[in-house]
Amino acid sequence: QVQLVESGGDLVQPGGSLRLSCVVSGFALDYYAIAWFRQAPGKEREGVSWLSSRDGSTYYADSVKGRFTISRENGRNTVYLQMNSLKPEDTAVYYCATPLTPRLGSSWYTFQGLYWGQGTQVTVSS
Repeated sequence: QVQLVESGGDLVQPGGSLRLSCVVSGFALDYYAIAWFRQAPGKEREGVSWLSSRDGSTYYADSVKGRFTISRENGRNTVYLQMNSLKPEDTAVYYCATPLTPRLGSSWYTFQGLYWGQGTQVTVSS
């Protein structure tokens, strides 16, 4: 059974840092692409970052580029999202998800065909 469990969300001041974790089970992390999405109150879900399994390539939304870093630790079946220089507009529930394919494809835009975690709340506020 495919499962993804996020953790690490918290209340943090602007300019601060957090590291989110996503522990996966039921599939081999190094064979499949994985991504982080977020949804802020009253807004649509949006893609934050993805990591391809084949060549380890990464992609970041413009809004987080240079501040967030996605990585994985296959031996721990865990994907991380290191978030630095956090801004109030980063406040959202953050989800990890996988299409169970090596690359994300159109799922990045449609949010279809993905296995999702339950989400973890990140709040950036003074």
